[in-house]
Amino acid sequence: MTANGTPLEDTIAEARRVADAAHAQKLGVKLLGGAGIHLHSPSAQHAPLKRKYGDLDYVISTKDRKRALAFFPALGYEANDRFNLMQGDRRLYFFDNEHGRQVDVFIDSIRMSHVIDLRERLDHEGPCCSPSDLLLSKLQIFEMNRKDLVDLTALLLDHPIESGSNEAIDAAYIARLTADDWGFYRTLQVNIEKLKATLEDLDVDRDLVQSRLAEIWKAVEAEPKPLKWRLRAQVGDRVRWYELPEEVRSPYQPE
Repeated sequence: MTANGTPLEDTIAEARRVADAAHAQKLGVKLLGGAGIHLHSPSAQHAPLKRKYGDLDYVISTKDRKRALAFFPALGYEANDRFNLMQGDRRLYFFDNEHGRQVDVFIDSIRMSHVIDLRERLDHEGPCCSPSDLLLSKLQIFEMNRKDLVDLTALLLDHPIESGSNEAIDAAYIARLTADDWGFYRTLQVNIEKLKATLEDLDVDRDLVQSRLAEIWKAVEAEPKPLKWRLRAQVGDRVRWYELPEEVRSPYQPE
């Protein structure tokens, strides 16, 4: 296998290699997660927000599914054929045996603690999802950890709040999604409070991050909520409002 088909040890270098190959093949593979935020946010590339990254997460359109099934193995990844056969309409899974790195590829939607439909949001240029979707892909995780909070801080430091821009955080878009789903609203509410608390431990421009969070939440609260949303809000936390996604194990990983 050529060097072009060998995954690199460094996760960020590998993310760039995948991005270059996807660009060359005009394949709409958009990077998510911490690595996506690292590529999109200079603050994630320096202390105190720089960190190590493990796995890679992507999202593609259904139309690119067949090509993705060939694309990642050509880059040196082992496909989890059983998982891809059973779940391949919504998600694909590949594994880098040499470096113990997994690649999750969501199709059309991110499905974790909540579902984020990205079918109309994958046509822009660049290797990553938009800052708004990178933000939501982290904020929707019910069991967020410190790494997620550090990544979110970098993203908020580096992106203004503007509507209709793929290079900014679109508060109006976030507000529309949370008005559609009380559970999504509630998870964002919980996680924004966690993020505010974490800021106290980070040597960054806290006021800037706080002001951008406040701007986002102001838009979320101002968005009109339908009856279904208001009825679910009355039930509140008495009924679980999020999913706990199961981790997919590679058949090549040891127990």
